[in-house]
Amino acid sequence: MDHFRSYSWLKRMLFVIAALTFISSSFLFLTPPGENIRIFLAKTVITTQHRDWAWIFVGAERRDQLVLEVQNLTEINSMEKQNLQAVKYNKDRSMESLVKVEDISGQFWKGKKMYVYDPRTIRVMVPAKQGEGERITSMVERTGAVAGVNGGGFNDPDGLGNGFAPIGAIMSGGEILYTDQEGSIPQHIVGFTKEGTLIIGKYSINELLKLNVTDAVSFYPRVIANGKPLITSGDGGWGRAPRTAVGQKADGTVIFIVIDGRQTHSVGATLKEVQDLFLAEGVINAGFLDGGASSEMVYNNELITKPSSRYGERRLPSAFLVFDHPEEVKVENVWKGLTTIDPGGAYDHPEFLKEQAEKKAKAPKTTPTPKPTATATPTPSVKPESSSDTTGKNGASNPPSGANGGTAKPSPSVKPETSPSASPNAGNQQGNGSTNTGAGAGSATGGTSSGASAEPKPSTAPANTTVPAGQQQGQSGTGNAPSGAPSPTPKAN
Repeated sequence: MDHFRSYSWLKRMLFVIAALTFISSSFLFLTPPGENIRIFLAKTVITTQHRDWAWIFVGAERRDQLVLEVQNLTEINSMEKQNLQAVKYNKDRSMESLVKVEDISGQFWKGKKMYVYDPRTIRVMVPAKQGEGERITSMVERTGAVAGVNGGGFNDPDGLGNGFAPIGAIMSGGEILYTDQEGSIPQHIVGFTKEGTLIIGKYSINELLKLNVTDAVSFYPRVIANGKPLITSGDGGWGRAPRTAVGQKADGTVIFIVIDGRQTHSVGATLKEVQDLFLAEGVINAGFLDGGASSEMVYNNELITKPSSRYGERRLPSAFLVFDHPEEVKVENVWKGLTTIDPGGAYDHPEFLKEQAEKKAKAPKTTPTPKPTATATPTPSVKPESSSDTTGKNGASNPPSGANGGTAKPSPSVKPETSPSASPNAGNQQGNGSTNTGAGAGSATGGTSSGASAEPKPSTAPANTTVPAGQQQGQSGTGNAPSGAPSPTPKAN
């Protein structure tokens, strides 16, 4: 111990760090509880924009197994069709208000819960202009809505997408505004029928039209079906993250839940924690909307939750808004007639570009070192010797140099040597620039991803998404939505 105390503070600190690293690594990799923690962390990362990094906790092979498990569970839970007769609207109930908002909290999270007593007042809203998504506060203010939450997923390169490239389907007012699948292919759907019944699960566009679904977006997973909880063991497999979810009680009341995450005041919730909140309210059908950095709730023109994006509210392709007079709401199809959709990315994200410009301006400027130039140094000329006598010691004259003391001829001046030619390559080297092309990465999902992630590097514009041909009503789409095959795990933005 005395020997340890004799170490400098730096050595002691390094020793402590090494000891803690050894102890924590031994716990995580050599004990069953440690393994459970690593799997939980891997699942959390899998549902973000950076799912590939999950190998750090469990290895690449186990990571791929976890991704497949999540995909399979999502598909299985989406297949059961709903009993549309299970909802019995209580029309005699006095309506004190259109909506009611409450604070909710758990051990690791805080959020908001909003009751909507008449589900027919809920409509899907989309951006006001082509080429760019819209923030929920902007949608609410523009349309005069009472409240709103974020909706479906979207293609989100680098976690910096422009919010204009949806994944799946978008319906509003009975019209198909967007779909990236043909009408017979089932997609993950969260929507409402004309009567106000919440529909969650896998349905094709053709099925939705037959069920009189008027407003819908695409996202998942489903957690309650026909009164049955679908997560019966574990935490749901998606770790902790910001969440947005919707459920409906048997009397028709719709409940929206938004939970903050990836922040000091709120880490985030698991899927099962949200499922349990709904079960406590008597919800009979429930599922998730886009989460991660997209999660937010707006009420009375105020953002009442705290999105995890470092840029604040995100631009989004869809939202569920609540209106006093939903029959008066007109929703324009901003994707109509488009053949390609640019999802955006780091190369055109305004806040990101501004941030990078500010960092560049604050960075210390370095003076470039000048390159040496090869030049010849001339030999200095030799001055001619003076012909005048010089006085020696004791006043005696020193004879000029010459044979036998004769008068010496003045030495001729030596001409300077000519400068040697510089090497033909000297001083002429130039750096050849090479073009680096970055690639954008994206996912929605919710996605999303992304929030609490490493700063993305700027990239070149990703290739525009091509809209598949043969879509209903001439709608456009990306090619990344869930289809009849196992769907990719959505990434929280």
